[in-house]
Amino acid sequence: MRSASNNEKGKRIPPKGPSPADLLRVQQIVDGIYEKYKNVDDGEVATYIPELGKADPKHFGICIATVDGRVFRVGDWDKEFTIQSMCKPFGFQMALEQCGLEEVTKHIGVEPSGDPFNSIELDAKTSRPFNPMINAGAIAGASLIKRSPVEAGVQAFVDKMSEAAGRDLKIDYEVMQSETLTGNRNRAIAYLMRNFGIIDEQVNETLQQYFAQCSMLVTCQDVATMAATLANMGTNPTTGKQVFDFQF
Repeated sequence: MRSASNNEKGKRIPPKGPSPADLLRVQQIVDGIYEKYKNVDDGEVATYIPELGKADPKHFGICIATVDGRVFRVGDWDKEFTIQSMCKPFGFQMALEQCGLEEVTKHIGVEPSGDPFNSIELDAKTSRPFNPMINAGAIAGASLIKRSPVEAGVQAFVDKMSEAAGRDLKIDYEVMQSETLTGNRNRAIAYLMRNFGIIDEQVNETLQQYFAQCSMLVTCQDVATMAATLANMGTNPTTGKQVFDFQF
């Protein structure tokens, strides 16, 4: 008996895409979530980096981007903010592309740490950061992708992320300066890694690369599209451009 998923010539029939009613339902769900939570004012604006304390706590947006190029959004989805720790998976991806898996895993582990993201601690057995999603791992990744002059490495990161977002992005240099002036904990992490040979002697340049990556301005839609680009095996689902290479 011939499978129902095949046509008369034995070729597989691609599954049907979502109907307009399906798409409307998704948007309605997103709208409903927004309406339910838009007036919640729990918590506080981050001030560990002084410039971040200027953020408007009333801003609230939601955006979902799918791997087939559909976008669902509501609220302040177009308001810019600095990407901060959400830069970490993208910096790790760039390190893998540029250096290869074998080299990267000499510097960064892939195990959970069980400790806060900004712990001044390395794996006792390997002296590596536990994984790329904590500050130590992200700083080690920044060391691998920085360039000389350091501005070239920062621009390379911004250019790649712009391709992933589908629009030109930029650095918020006021936030970057604020991070630089107050980032003593990250300096301690970096010098600890320098002591164990995880990063090279250009510690200040590595930190400049890392602080710049965290200070890149994005919107909800940018981040959603960047994530969808990773999920779509490196191809931006809205522009069709191949952005990331997984052949490492």
